[in-house]
Amino acid sequence: MKDIKIKMTNITKVFEIDNMETHALRGIDLTIKDGDYISISGPSGCGKSTLLSILGLLDVPTSGSYQIEGDDVSQLSLAQSARIRADKIGFIFQQFNLIDELTVFENIALPLRYSEQRYSENEIKDKVEHCLSSVDMSHRAGHYPNLLSGGQQQRIAIARSLVANPAILLVDEPTGNLDSKNGDAIMDMLEKLNQQGTTICLVTHDPRYANRAKSQYYLLDGQIKMAELMKEAV
Repeated sequence: MKDIKIKMTNITKVFEIDNMETHALRGIDLTIKDGDYISISGPSGCGKSTLLSILGLLDVPTSGSYQIEGDDVSQLSLAQSARIRADKIGFIFQQFNLIDELTVFENIALPLRYSEQRYSENEIKDKVEHCLSSVDMSHRAGHYPNLLSGGQQQRIAIARSLVANPAILLVDEPTGNLDSKNGDAIMDMLEKLNQQGTTICLVTHDPRYANRAKSQYYLLDGQIKMAELMKEAV
């Protein structure tokens, strides 16, 4: 039986502005197991960004239970959330968020250098080189991000997200700044990483890319309206 990485039960999120309540999420139930690849899609304003923020511990739910690898993370302090986020969650964004003053190698090493777990220089070197190899960018280790194409920068961002061996990879519109050729290549890479065991949650507005996931969730008015299992879990 696969280990459960993420479990949300009856998650709600209510924003209150000028004495008016906006119900962004309404009773979300979501379970993500080790090795899963799920997509979450839906129209603008459906709650995708809010759900992703809660999944990534960038926000807290109004009510409900959220567990990561069995630990309840529903109502943590900012410091506690930051620690778990660094250890358990990898992020890939539409913006690459690379630091131009650092080499590719140094960008990927950053999560390890800021981790509470102390890594030796040899451990950092081994982990970074492994992640560079996994995205076919070993030959760019000494380059600076502004010398790379958009597709190459996104590959480096993926490597950085993987270097701390997170429980889950949260992917937010990863092809938004890429042309269709590079976008397809990035999606091919995510599929390959999943086949190698990486657990992925993809948020996208593009049905072509949503359809690549094993399980597809459609969000509307803060609720999951449809969940289609595309492939049987192994």
